[in-house]
Amino acid sequence: MPPEVVRPYRYSAAIYDRIYAWKDYAEESRRLRRWIQRYGRRGSRTLLDVACGTGNHLRYLSRHFQTTGVDADAGMLREARRKLPDVRFVRARMETFDLGRRFDVITCLFSAIGHVRSSRDLTRTLRTFAKHLEPGGLVLIEPWLTRETYRPGYVHLGIYGGKRWPIARMNLSAQRGSRSIMDMHHLVATPTGVQHWVEHHDLGMFDRATFLAAFRAAGFRARYRRNGLMPGRGMYVAVLRPEGRPRSAIRG
Repeated sequence: MPPEVVRPYRYSAAIYDRIYAWKDYAEESRRLRRWIQRYGRRGSRTLLDVACGTGNHLRYLSRHFQTTGVDADAGMLREARRKLPDVRFVRARMETFDLGRRFDVITCLFSAIGHVRSSRDLTRTLRTFAKHLEPGGLVLIEPWLTRETYRPGYVHLGIYGGKRWPIARMNLSAQRGSRSIMDMHHLVATPTGVQHWVEHHDLGMFDRATFLAAFRAAGFRARYRRNGLMPGRGMYVAVLRPEGRPRSAIRG
């Protein structure tokens, strides 16, 4: 019997933190704070994490900022609310959310921006970000891979979760134009047996010129940092221009 094919995170939200237990969210959050201090508004206090997932960055950032999280997946938000009951979480899509307020900082991390699949929707997403930022506010976006760095035909296998209740995840990377396609097979040991399902991931790949053009169209001054949080991903740093300011790149 073939495995069930499901939308991303339908089942894996409950095991997401076990899969990514290797990720050093504390250190990443310290680096984010340094960039906020360097590039953001003086005295930045409010932060919105878009595509916040299970809230692992917010566990640390909420110690220093008044934080809000947005994510499109109910299961991910259920895990986030369990860990962070004092943080406000909102279920919404990154292209169209409307919280009715502005923030000093917006983050979109761990390549979640890849869930935006077209350049048109990328610009729409960044305009939504701009609508939620104070003038001079800061956006930090950790991009997904580009067509030059993506490896179609590559097989990836990961084993997570320890010896007693292991999790195996395998996928073959494919490509369709500027979209990366990954059908991720999950094998999860449980007390009642081994569960097997496939998550279909379809992510947009945008080169640097496309990103920077979308930032300009949304009213930002932006630059790309080669050294980001993860090897090979980098980080986009963008500041919302006050009205009437000339368009230019961030320096430094």
